[in-house]
Amino acid sequence: MAIELRWCASLLDPSFPAEHYEALRQRLAASTPFNHLGWLHAAEQALQPGQRLAVLLGWQGEQLRMCLPLVHSREAFGPVRLAVVRHLGYPLSDRIGLLNELPAAAAAQALRAIRRHLPHAVLQLNEIPDAQASTPWLACWARRSSTFERRLACRVPVHQISAADAQEVSGDPRYKLRRARKRITACGAVQRRVLADASNIDALLDAISAVEAASWKGDDEVGIFSGPQRRLWMYQALRALAEQGMVCLVLLELDGRCISYRLGLLERGRVYDYNLAFCPEYRELGSGRVLLDELIRWGLEAGWQHIDASRVSLDNSSHQLHERQSASIAHWRLSCCSWRPSGICLGLALRSWQWIKPRLRAMR
Repeated sequence: MAIELRWCASLLDPSFPAEHYEALRQRLAASTPFNHLGWLHAAEQALQPGQRLAVLLGWQGEQLRMCLPLVHSREAFGPVRLAVVRHLGYPLSDRIGLLNELPAAAAAQALRAIRRHLPHAVLQLNEIPDAQASTPWLACWARRSSTFERRLACRVPVHQISAADAQEVSGDPRYKLRRARKRITACGAVQRRVLADASNIDALLDAISAVEAASWKGDDEVGIFSGPQRRLWMYQALRALAEQGMVCLVLLELDGRCISYRLGLLERGRVYDYNLAFCPEYRELGSGRVLLDELIRWGLEAGWQHIDASRVSLDNSSHQLHERQSASIAHWRLSCCSWRPSGICLGLALRSWQWIKPRLRAMR
């Protein structure tokens, strides 16, 4: 059956095939909460001046088989600004599934369409999980790029929930948990589980965004609620996910006030541990580890299968799930440099830096 590629200017356009998109998302196991249409609607509304969205749709007959929402913008690379294309959701989407079930024979056709419609120096896809980063599609795109870079972004710890989680964890984490629980009990704080819905999500977001603003994330302006653009995005996205029962929180409250939290995004029995923060005056409580244990126990009772760290630092990650991980998932950043002069020059610069960087380290 013939493949037809079409462009759509917005996910919010009434002509966008939302029902077909959701059917595609449900068919593909690689889909994550960051592919949910509510999340992407919020991401689109948070785009900044100079960013342009274009959605590439792939059809076979009456069935939608591919949807790539792409953002075109200009970004600084050293002293120059170059045209870049990214998947909608960067940089706050922690794991993107490429929603594509077209045959590999369509890969070159899709890449040509992107390069014609969105001329760029580099097409960069961030936070692509291991299983998708080596597909025939991306192998085809790599062969048709002036330079292709596949760089490890992080290795995410994963905990498989099992009956053993009903028992107290063993080893050093046991003593850390016991000490933290004693401190929490001594100060009178209590834990609370909340599965957010439309009636309570705004109050929850107000509470946790206040905690983040008071934390080091707020001071450094790196939190998910930092700045008007991110705050708008998070409020709209998490409202949409909460309406679908996809937002779970474990809170630590003192005298009715939230002083620490973990925010998870839930889909298909997997919880993505997306964000946490605590008020600095209560840092000595060690609440993060206790709330993670509470999230795992909640998952055991609710029948969830996995808890992921969502995203961690590439080097020296301090995420507490490392203490209990049963597996890991690699995230990759894929860069496809075009054959435009700007893409060729950028590719040469990237290859040169890859050659120079290890030698600089050796000299140091």
